[in-house]
Amino acid sequence: MNAEAAMIARAEALLPGAVIIKLDQRIKSAFAIAAFLIVFVGCCYDLGLSWDVLGDGLMKMGTILGAMWPPTSGGELPRLLLALLQTLAIAVLGTLLAALVAIPLGLAAAQNIVPHPAIHFVIRRFMDLFRGIPVLVWALILVAAIGLGPIPGILAIAFSDIPRLGKLFAEALENVDSHQQDSLRATGSSMPAVFRFGVVPQLLPVWLSQCLYYLEQNFRAAAVVGVVGAGGIGFELEERIRIFAFDQVAFITLMYIVAVAIMDFGSEWLRARLT
Repeated sequence: MNAEAAMIARAEALLPGAVIIKLDQRIKSAFAIAAFLIVFVGCCYDLGLSWDVLGDGLMKMGTILGAMWPPTSGGELPRLLLALLQTLAIAVLGTLLAALVAIPLGLAAAQNIVPHPAIHFVIRRFMDLFRGIPVLVWALILVAAIGLGPIPGILAIAFSDIPRLGKLFAEALENVDSHQQDSLRATGSSMPAVFRFGVVPQLLPVWLSQCLYYLEQNFRAAAVVGVVGAGGIGFELEERIRIFAFDQVAFITLMYIVAVAIMDFGSEWLRARLT
């Protein structure tokens, strides 16, 4: 009985503290919810978001969706297929150009290849600086500088991907297992031979997998840059939206969705074989 009484007394002594802790947690939760609601309402007010705006937009969206049925090519299926192939070419060439430039950048940014801290710092900060520029901004700049067509789209994708792929290539280099290189050095192999047989076999599947992933993303981005005049299916899509040919817009969208799905499946299959 004495032991039970002591336990009850101890629990009663701790109870006020537990109650205070629960009250403190509830107060913090209430403040967090209130702060979130204040920020949310402030954002809605600043953006002019209201039920009237949403309702009007949904009604217009319903009208547009109705005009999309049935989807039709407008008698221009060969032209649309050619634009789709051009979009694929923009994505492939942009990714290839980015990878070729990113390889030396990745080598210079890897600490186990170029251990000099100043070089490593400058290249890393260079890639960080340009990695923040979206592909659409590059496309707008290059279309203004070069003109309409696929070349600005190719360069926009390349400029956007070079710092990103360079960072990924550098990280892959830094994560290479050094045991193979140590074994080759122990046999008296030269530095080029050590890199060729001790580093490249480990890097190649990783680099190719990363390039394939970016190719998937760039196939989607190529349509976006096409909207601002950089060629491809995006240019055709923007042209039909401008003349309110929404049945053709639906056809182009469905055709592009099928192409993206096929490309994603093929890229996933290739990446599975590489790993």
